[in-house]
Amino acid sequence: MTLNAAFIFISPEGEPTAHQAKVATGSVNVTTFAVKSYAAACQLAKALVADGFNAIELCGGFGIEGVAAVKRAVNNAIPVGVVRFDNHPGLNFKSGDDLFE
Repeated sequence: MTLNAAFIFISPEGEPTAHQAKVATGSVNVTTFAVKSYAAACQLAKALVADGFNAIELCGGFGIEGVAAVKRAVNNAIPVGVVRFDNHPGLNFKSGDDLFE
């Protein structure tokens, strides 16, 4: 079985239709998307489930609340994981919970 995963990172300018890239190996396909808010991440996550993705990994910019929001959005249809930074260097050492919720 091929893992068809999405990696979602958060950036104030993130637009998933414009800011995306794909890497494919024989067993793993990963498509990276940028979003500008937790709401946009939730909307994208729902669309990814409908498109057949079978895992989502979130960047460390998603705080605890952001991860919970995406998990709720997919309603346990697929696993949601996260890379952890308590204070993300790309967000001026703040949590996405402080900036995007």
